[in-house]
Amino acid sequence: MAGDEPGLAALVERIAGESGLDVGAYKDRCMRRRIATRMRACGAQSYEEYLRVLDERPEEFERLLDALTINVTKFFRNPETWDYLGRRILPGLLERCEGRLRAWSAGCASGEEPYTLVMLMVLVLERLGHPDWLERIRVDATDVDRECLARAEAGRYDLKAFSEADRTIPGRFCAATGPGEVEVLPELRARVQVRRFDLTGTSLPPSSYDLICCRNVVIYFDRGTQEQLMHRFADSLTPGGILVLGKVESILGGARSRFELLEPRERVYRKAA
Repeated sequence: MAGDEPGLAALVERIAGESGLDVGAYKDRCMRRRIATRMRACGAQSYEEYLRVLDERPEEFERLLDALTINVTKFFRNPETWDYLGRRILPGLLERCEGRLRAWSAGCASGEEPYTLVMLMVLVLERLGHPDWLERIRVDATDVDRECLARAEAGRYDLKAFSEADRTIPGRFCAATGPGEVEVLPELRARVQVRRFDLTGTSLPPSSYDLICCRNVVIYFDRGTQEQLMHRFADSLTPGGILVLGKVESILGGARSRFELLEPRERVYRKAA
Protein backbone atom coordinates (compact mmCIF):
# COMPACT_ATOMS: atom_id res chain seq x y z
CA MET A 1 0.00 0.00 0.00
CA ALA A 2 2.99 2.24 -0.51
CA GLY A 3 2.04 5.53 -2.10
CA ASP A 4 -1.49 5.40 -0.71
CA GLU A 5 -0.88 7.97 2.04
CA PRO A 6 -3.78 10.22 0.97
CA GLY A 7 -6.08 7.21 1.31
CA LEU A 8 -4.77 6.47 4.80
CA ALA A 9 -5.18 10.12 5.80
CA ALA A 10 -8.78 10.06 4.58
CA LEU A 11 -9.44 6.87 6.55
CA VAL A 12 -7.93 8.29 9.74
CA GLU A 13 -10.01 11.45 9.31
CA ARG A 14 -13.16 9.38 8.86
CA ILE A 15 -12.46 7.31 11.96
CA ALA A 16 -11.94 10.47 14.02
CA GLY A 17 -15.01 12.17 12.58
CA GLU A 18 -17.41 9.26 13.13
CA SER A 19 -16.09 7.81 16.38
CA GLY A 20 -13.97 10.53 18.00
CA LEU A 21 -11.05 8.08 18.18
CA ASP A 22 -7.71 9.75 17.42
CA VAL A 23 -5.81 6.86 15.85
CA GLY A 24 -3.21 9.35 14.68
CA ALA A 25 -1.84 9.17 18.23
CA TYR A 26 -1.17 5.44 17.86
CA LYS A 27 2.25 4.18 16.90
CA ASP A 28 2.24 4.23 13.11
CA ARG A 29 3.12 0.57 12.63
CA CYS A 30 0.54 -0.54 15.18
CA MET A 31 -2.21 1.51 13.52
CA ARG A 32 -1.33 0.30 10.02
CA ARG A 33 -1.12 -3.33 11.15
CA ARG A 34 -4.56 -3.29 12.74
CA ILE A 35 -6.16 -1.55 9.77
CA ALA A 36 -4.44 -4.00 7.40
CA THR A 37 -5.99 -6.91 9.31
CA ARG A 38 -9.48 -5.65 8.56
CA MET A 39 -8.59 -4.78 4.97
CA ARG A 40 -7.40 -8.35 4.34
CA ALA A 41 -10.60 -9.69 5.89
CA CYS A 42 -12.60 -7.61 3.39
CA GLY A 43 -10.34 -8.26 0.41
CA ALA A 44 -9.52 -4.55 0.05
CA GLN A 45 -6.24 -3.81 -1.74
CA SER A 46 -5.97 -0.11 -0.92
CA TYR A 47 -7.19 2.38 1.68
CA GLU A 48 -9.47 3.99 -0.90
CA GLU A 49 -11.00 0.60 -1.69
CA TYR A 50 -11.47 -0.02 2.02
CA LEU A 51 -13.23 3.34 2.40
CA ARG A 52 -15.71 2.16 -0.23
CA VAL A 53 -16.21 -1.04 1.76
CA LEU A 54 -17.05 1.08 4.80
CA ASP A 55 -19.64 2.97 2.72
CA GLU A 56 -21.23 -0.27 1.54
CA ARG A 57 -21.04 -2.22 4.80
CA PRO A 58 -21.72 -0.06 7.90
CA GLU A 59 -21.12 -3.06 10.17
CA GLU A 60 -17.48 -3.15 9.02
CA PHE A 61 -16.84 0.21 10.69
CA GLU A 62 -17.67 -1.36 14.07
CA ARG A 63 -15.32 -4.25 13.32
CA LEU A 64 -12.59 -1.77 12.44
CA LEU A 65 -13.06 0.09 15.73
CA ASP A 66 -12.90 -3.23 17.57
CA ALA A 67 -9.61 -4.02 15.83
CA LEU A 68 -8.15 -0.62 16.69
CA THR A 69 -9.15 -0.75 20.35
CA ILE A 70 -8.64 -4.48 20.98
CA ASN A 71 -7.71 -5.26 24.58
CA VAL A 72 -6.53 -8.47 26.20
CA THR A 73 -7.19 -8.59 29.93
CA LYS A 74 -7.90 -10.98 32.79
CA PHE A 75 -8.62 -10.80 36.47
CA PHE A 76 -5.37 -10.41 38.45
CA ARG A 77 -3.37 -10.43 35.22
CA ASN A 78 0.34 -10.61 36.14
CA PRO A 79 -0.40 -11.71 39.74
CA GLU A 80 2.96 -10.48 41.04
CA THR A 81 1.92 -6.90 40.27
CA TRP A 82 -1.28 -7.26 42.29
CA ASP A 83 0.61 -9.01 45.09
CA TYR A 84 2.98 -6.04 45.32
CA LEU A 85 0.09 -3.57 45.35
CA GLY A 86 -1.73 -5.58 48.01
CA ARG A 87 1.29 -5.88 50.29
CA ARG A 88 3.22 -2.67 49.80
CA ILE A 89 0.94 0.02 48.36
CA LEU A 90 -2.76 -0.32 49.15
CA PRO A 91 -2.51 -0.71 52.94
CA GLY A 92 -0.80 2.67 53.28
CA LEU A 93 -3.04 4.39 50.74
CA LEU A 94 -6.24 3.09 52.32
CA GLU A 95 -5.21 3.99 55.85
CA ARG A 96 -4.01 7.45 54.79
CA CYS A 97 -7.40 8.36 53.34
CA GLU A 98 -9.45 6.22 55.77
CA GLY A 99 -10.83 4.19 52.87
CA ARG A 100 -11.88 7.18 50.78
CA LEU A 101 -9.62 6.02 47.99
CA ARG A 102 -10.17 7.21 44.44
CA ALA A 103 -8.69 5.04 41.71
CA TRP A 104 -8.74 5.20 37.92
CA SER A 105 -8.48 2.19 35.62
CA ALA A 106 -7.48 4.02 32.43
CA GLY A 107 -8.07 1.80 29.42
CA CYS A 108 -10.18 -0.65 31.40
CA ALA A 109 -11.27 -2.77 28.41
CA SER A 110 -14.09 -5.10 29.52
CA GLY A 111 -13.65 -4.34 33.22
CA GLU A 112 -11.45 -7.09 34.64
CA GLU A 113 -8.86 -4.60 35.88
CA PRO A 114 -11.16 -2.24 37.85
CA TYR A 115 -12.99 -5.17 39.42
CA THR A 116 -9.65 -6.74 40.32
CA LEU A 117 -8.76 -3.49 42.07
CA VAL A 118 -11.94 -3.58 44.14
CA MET A 119 -11.51 -7.27 44.99
CA LEU A 120 -7.94 -6.63 46.11
CA MET A 121 -9.04 -3.66 48.21
CA VAL A 122 -11.64 -5.84 49.95
CA LEU A 123 -8.90 -8.29 50.92
CA VAL A 124 -6.63 -5.49 52.15
CA LEU A 125 -9.41 -3.82 54.14
CA GLU A 126 -10.15 -7.11 55.86
CA ARG A 127 -6.50 -7.41 56.88
CA LEU A 128 -6.59 -3.85 58.17
CA GLY A 129 -9.73 -4.58 60.17
CA HIS A 130 -11.85 -2.06 58.24
CA PRO A 131 -14.16 -4.05 55.92
CA ASP A 132 -16.79 -1.33 56.38
CA TRP A 133 -14.60 1.10 54.44
CA LEU A 134 -15.51 -0.62 51.16
CA GLU A 135 -18.43 1.76 50.66
CA ARG A 136 -16.01 4.70 50.67
CA ILE A 137 -14.01 3.45 47.66
CA ARG A 138 -14.58 4.61 44.07
CA VAL A 139 -12.92 3.26 40.96
CA ASP A 140 -13.44 5.07 37.65
CA ALA A 141 -13.21 2.66 34.72
CA THR A 142 -12.72 4.31 31.32
CA ASP A 143 -12.15 3.17 27.76
CA VAL A 144 -13.06 4.22 24.22
CA ASP A 145 -14.60 0.91 23.16
CA ARG A 146 -18.35 1.10 23.77
CA GLU A 147 -18.85 -2.66 23.48
CA CYS A 148 -16.15 -3.29 26.09
CA LEU A 149 -17.67 -0.68 28.37
CA ALA A 150 -21.07 -2.38 28.12
CA ARG A 151 -19.47 -5.65 29.21
CA ALA A 152 -17.71 -3.88 32.07
CA GLU A 153 -20.97 -2.35 33.23
CA ALA A 154 -22.72 -5.73 33.12
CA GLY A 155 -19.91 -7.36 35.10
CA ARG A 156 -20.45 -10.82 33.59
CA TYR A 157 -17.46 -12.99 32.70
CA ASP A 158 -16.43 -16.42 31.55
CA LEU A 159 -14.55 -18.31 34.26
CA LYS A 160 -11.58 -18.45 31.86
CA ALA A 161 -11.05 -14.76 32.66
CA PHE A 162 -9.94 -15.86 36.16
CA SER A 163 -7.14 -18.17 34.96
CA GLU A 164 -4.45 -15.97 36.59
CA ALA A 165 -6.39 -15.36 39.81
CA ASP A 166 -6.36 -17.42 42.98
CA ARG A 167 -8.89 -20.23 42.58
CA THR A 168 -10.96 -18.87 45.49
CA ILE A 169 -11.59 -15.48 43.85
CA PRO A 170 -14.61 -16.27 41.61
CA GLY A 171 -16.50 -18.00 44.42
CA ARG A 172 -15.70 -15.21 46.86
CA PHE A 173 -16.57 -12.20 44.73
CA CYS A 174 -18.97 -13.47 42.05
CA ALA A 175 -22.24 -15.33 41.64
CA ALA A 176 -22.78 -18.06 39.07
CA THR A 177 -25.10 -17.06 36.23
CA GLY A 178 -24.73 -20.08 33.96
CA PRO A 179 -22.37 -22.87 32.95
CA GLY A 180 -18.87 -21.44 33.18
CA GLU A 181 -20.13 -17.86 33.64
CA VAL A 182 -20.25 -15.60 36.69
CA GLU A 183 -21.33 -12.06 37.59
CA VAL A 184 -19.40 -9.76 39.91
CA LEU A 185 -21.37 -9.19 43.12
CA PRO A 186 -23.52 -6.02 43.18
CA GLU A 187 -21.69 -4.51 46.17
CA LEU A 188 -18.44 -4.62 44.18
CA ARG A 189 -19.99 -3.37 40.94
CA ALA A 190 -21.39 -0.41 42.87
CA ARG A 191 -17.84 0.74 43.60
CA VAL A 192 -16.95 0.93 39.87
CA GLN A 193 -18.12 3.84 37.71
CA VAL A 194 -17.89 2.96 34.01
CA ARG A 195 -17.63 5.76 31.46
CA ARG A 196 -16.25 6.49 28.01
CA PHE A 197 -13.06 8.54 27.93
CA ASP A 198 -10.41 8.93 25.21
CA LEU A 199 -6.92 9.13 26.72
CA THR A 200 -5.67 10.89 23.60
CA GLY A 201 -8.43 13.51 23.60
CA THR A 202 -8.35 17.04 24.92
CA SER A 203 -10.89 16.70 27.72
CA LEU A 204 -9.66 16.55 31.32
CA PRO A 205 -9.46 13.24 33.22
CA PRO A 206 -12.59 12.39 35.22
CA SER A 207 -11.30 13.28 38.69
CA SER A 208 -8.34 13.50 41.09
CA TYR A 209 -6.88 10.15 42.11
CA ASP A 210 -4.83 8.35 44.74
CA LEU A 211 -4.09 5.50 42.31
CA ILE A 212 -4.04 5.21 38.52
CA CYS A 213 -3.67 1.89 36.69
CA CYS A 214 -2.93 2.17 32.99
CA ARG A 215 -1.41 -1.15 32.03
CA ASN A 216 -0.52 -2.27 28.50
CA VAL A 217 -2.24 0.74 26.94
CA VAL A 218 0.32 3.51 26.37
CA ILE A 219 2.63 1.12 24.51
CA TYR A 220 0.34 1.56 21.50
CA PHE A 221 0.77 5.34 21.40
CA ASP A 222 3.58 7.30 19.77
CA ARG A 223 6.26 8.81 22.00
CA GLY A 224 4.81 12.33 21.99
CA THR A 225 1.40 11.07 23.06
CA GLN A 226 2.99 8.87 25.75
CA GLU A 227 4.88 11.84 27.24
CA GLN A 228 1.78 14.02 27.17
CA LEU A 229 -0.27 11.30 28.84
CA MET A 230 2.26 10.85 31.65
CA HIS A 231 2.05 14.57 32.42
CA ARG A 232 -1.73 14.29 32.53
CA PHE A 233 -1.48 11.34 34.90
CA ALA A 234 0.81 13.36 37.16
CA ASP A 235 -1.66 16.25 37.10
CA SER A 236 -4.48 13.84 37.98
CA LEU A 237 -2.74 12.23 40.97
CA THR A 238 -2.94 13.50 44.53
CA PRO A 239 0.41 14.22 46.28
CA GLY A 240 2.13 10.87 46.76
CA GLY A 241 -0.34 9.17 44.42
CA ILE A 242 0.55 5.90 42.68
CA LEU A 243 0.81 5.13 38.97
CA VAL A 244 0.92 1.52 37.73
CA LEU A 245 1.99 0.79 34.15
CA GLY A 246 2.39 -2.42 32.18
CA LYS A 247 5.59 -4.42 32.56
CA VAL A 248 7.00 -3.32 29.20
CA GLU A 249 6.02 0.34 29.65
CA SER A 250 7.92 3.21 31.23
CA ILE A 251 7.73 6.97 31.72
CA LEU A 252 9.49 8.95 29.00
CA GLY A 253 10.84 12.46 28.64
CA GLY A 254 10.29 15.29 31.04
CA ALA A 255 7.50 13.47 32.86
CA ARG A 256 10.12 11.24 34.51
CA SER A 257 11.03 14.04 36.90
CA ARG A 258 7.47 14.03 38.19
CA PHE A 259 7.58 10.43 39.41
CA GLU A 260 9.65 8.23 41.71
CA LEU A 261 10.11 4.61 40.60
CA LEU A 262 9.10 2.36 43.50
CA GLU A 263 9.25 -1.10 41.93
CA PRO A 264 11.09 -1.52 38.59
CA ARG A 265 9.83 -5.04 37.80
CA GLU A 266 6.18 -4.15 38.32
CA ARG A 267 6.44 -0.59 36.92
CA VAL A 268 4.96 1.07 40.00
CA TYR A 269 5.64 4.81 40.41
CA ARG A 270 4.83 7.43 43.02
CA LYS A 271 4.13 11.06 42.16
CA ALA A 272 7.11 13.09 43.31
CA ALA A 273 6.62 15.77 45.93
